[in-house]
Order: sequence, then structure tokens, then C-alpha cells
Amino acid sequence: MLRIAFFRSLNKSSRFALIPKYNPRYFSSAKDIKDTEPIDFNIDYELPPTKRTYSPTETLETKRARLIYQSRKRGILETDLLLSTFAAKHLGNFTSEEMDEFAALMDENDWSIYYWATNAKVPPEHWKGSKVLELLIEHAKNSEKKILRMPELGESL
Repeated sequence: MLRIAFFRSLNKSSRFALIPKYNPRYFSSAKDIKDTEPIDFNIDYELPPTKRTYSPTETLETKRARLIYQSRKRGILETDLLLSTFAAKHLGNFTSEEMDEFAALMDENDWSIYYWATNAKVPPEHWKGSKVLELLIEHAKNSEKKILRMPELGESL
């Protein structure tokens, strides 16, 4: 008898493994048990971005504070560190339109943002030419070779 194990990883690949379940009733001899290596299939798929709605009456300072908080609490440490240091460095100088673009970028999948920023994957067409994404890619290069740490709330770099 085979059981199917499904592992969902955060990097958009799903892993399926067919694992024989040892039960003497299903195997006639030890030679039937030899083939217990899992069979691995990788399936790549893109998760659609989350469409969040924000208050149209949100002030610029409220929007900036929300984006700073959201950049820190992503769920994946690598993306948290990248986006929080980026927000602390650049968000204070962003216009309202650039903050809207940053908010739209934050609606994307965490691993997608990380892969685009580190040039591990090519961004989709709708992000080509984005000033905010270009700044994030430049920030991710860490050309100053500084050791990055999560900035304190209210701290700017």
C-alpha cells in the first residue's frame, strides 16, 4: 500500500512523495520493502498577489506607518530583513504614488519579492520598470557591505 505525502514549501514548489507504508499484510517478503525511497515531483506555480483594500482617507503619515509595520511582519525572516531595512532607508522620502507602488509590491508573495530583489528570478512584466523594485534590487545588493539588522520602529537608516 502506498500513502501520498504532500509537502508545501514556501518557495512556490510543492513536493509530493509516494511512500510505501510498511504493513506485513501488504508485503510478501523483505524484497518488497526495498523500494522505500520517496519519489519526488516539483511543481512550480505562481501565487496571485493578495489584493488588499485600504482606506482612501488614509493620511500620508498613517500610510507610511502602516507600510513600515507591514515591511517588518512578513512571516519570512529574509524578506522581513530586506523590506524593513529598505523601508527604514527609503520610505521617508517616498511620494504618495511611490508608497502606493510599495504597498502593491508588498501584496506580492514573500518569496517572489525576495527572489526578484536578489535577481534569482526575473520579475513579471507588470513590475518591469518599477522604480520601487529597482531601488529594492539595489538595496539588496548591499554595496556598502553592512551587516543588516532589523531596525527599531521609528528608526531610519
